[in-house]
Amino acid sequence: MKNRNGKVVGFEISSQAPEKAAAFYSKVFGWEVDEPKWDYHTVSTGHKDGINGGISKGPHDHPHGTRIQIEVESIEETISAAKENGAMVVRDRMEFEHFFLTYLVDPTGVGIGLIENK
Repeated sequence: MKNRNGKVVGFEISSQAPEKAAAFYSKVFGWEVDEPKWDYHTVSTGHKDGINGGISKGPHDHPHGTRIQIEVESIEETISAAKENGAMVVRDRMEFEHFFLTYLVDPTGVGIGLIENK
C-alpha cells in the first residue's frame, strides 16, 4: 500500500532572537518576512518551486533549529504510526484557522511538524 502522506509543505526556523533571524534571512537571501502573527513570522522565499515557511521564537521543546512541516491526511493516524515506530509527541494537536498542527521527534531526535488541512 502506497502512503499518500508525506508531502513537505514548509519549514520553521526556531530562534531565541526571531527578529534578528528574520532580518538575516531577509537581507542575505531576499526572503519576504511578514510581521508576526501568533509570534510567528510567515516567510516567502520568493521561488515558485521552493518551499515557504516561518520564523518564530523557539519554544522549550525546540529552542533553536529548523524543522520541516509534513502534510498528512490524518494527524491522529500518523501520530499512532509514528509512535509505533519510535517517535515521541512533543506538542499535542493544535487548531488554527485552516489547519491542525502537531510536533513530533523522530527516533533519532529530529523534530518534525505534522499538518492536517481542514
